[in-house]
Amino acid sequence: MGASAEIGVISDTHGRLRPQAVRALEGCVLVLHAGDVCGPHVVEELTAFVAPCLAVRGNCDDDPQLPAFLLRVEAGVRVLVHHGHLPVDEAAHAPAVVITGHTHVPLVESCDGVLRLNPGSAGPRRFRLPVTVARLTLGDGEPRARIIELPVA
Repeated sequence: MGASAEIGVISDTHGRLRPQAVRALEGCVLVLHAGDVCGPHVVEELTAFVAPCLAVRGNCDDDPQLPAFLLRVEAGVRVLVHHGHLPVDEAAHAPAVVITGHTHVPLVESCDGVLRLNPGSAGPRRFRLPVTVARLTLGDGEPRARIIELPVA
């Protein structure tokens, strides 16, 4: 297994990158954006202020450069990222971690040996859902994640 890594996870920014999200992700070595980016400035700003940012395409994205999904090996751990609005054969990629967005509902759960993470939405507040991001720790034991609720009005 490789060295440990702290990965920032964000989704559903819908064109809005809150300063609270940037602060919550400081110190991460990589940021994974699970779709509905809605503007290249979000990825550019995350890269400039936090760490390199990789994003996938969500149902509200029209950027053909964004992939439908991505598979990364970070700290020896296979991580699959997709927005969650289209079917993806997750098992074909044998991930230890699956990251999705789309629902705006934060979630961390283990199922059949796979850590499933939805960081929720870091963009405009939707309904009564919290505004959140997540941090994923890899490489020093089992993958683990925590949701961070952002202090927003």
